[in-house]
Amino acid sequence: MKSLQNLIFILVFAVSAIANAQQDTLKLQREARALLREGNKLYNKQKFSDAAITYRKALGKNSKYEKASYNFGNTLYQEKKYKEAVEQFKVTTETSKDKMAQAEAYHNIGNAMMEQKQYEQAVEAFKNSLRRNPNDDETRYNLAVAQKEAKKQQQDQKDDKDKNKDQQDQNQQNKDQQDQDDKDKQNDKDQKGDDKDKKDDNQDQKNDDQNNQQKPNQDQKDKQNQQPKPQQGNMTPEQMKQLLESLNNEENKTQKKMNAQKSKGRKVKQEKDW
Repeated sequence: MKSLQNLIFILVFAVSAIANAQQDTLKLQREARALLREGNKLYNKQKFSDAAITYRKALGKNSKYEKASYNFGNTLYQEKKYKEAVEQFKVTTETSKDKMAQAEAYHNIGNAMMEQKQYEQAVEAFKNSLRRNPNDDETRYNLAVAQKEAKKQQQDQKDDKDKNKDQQDQNQQNKDQQDQDDKDKQNDKDQKGDDKDKKDDNQDQKNDDQNNQQKPNQDQKDKQNQQPKPQQGNMTPEQMKQLLESLNNEENKTQKKMNAQKSKGRKVKQEKDW
């Protein structure tokens, strides 16, 4: 019996807890809806900062409140906080079961991507919106604009890439030319150095040649002085006769001269007269 009473007590308590939780949930939902309506009024008055605060409070009461999340995204979009706005719109695309709500969220994601010049992502977002609402002419128009801008952006990027490549090639050519110029200058410098060395060597050789020309040829003079005199064996009989006569004449002259000197130097001896 006691066990039955305890079981009944537990059931009553559980039901009461569930009822209280439901009441709390309903209370939070009502508060969230009230905050949503207040945020909408502020949004319509273009008080976007105040509206954003109010929508954030509504999400605090009910984090899965799709309308609050969507409107919060619109407020961020108006404040040009496009990246944060996209995150809020994504919440709607992931949680909402209403295809029209999803289509509007994707449409706004496309607009936010367009503002960030992310045209390829915008194209994809607009396509997702049309998949859920094919009759939306505004989305179809935005898709055409996004496709045109995406194509232009791709072309600009290609042109920039080609321009950068051309600039790199030009820079490389300039560098190669500069390297060649530097190499030529160095070669010219080395050549001038070699020419100067050759010029110095030629000048030294020239100076040596001049010195050799100006210096008496002592070796030749010495050689001439060292030439042997004619030897007797090489004289003709006539030359020998003349030489002998000359020697005799010289000897006679010498003898006479000596005799004259002797006579002149000797005292004459006189005989005494006794």
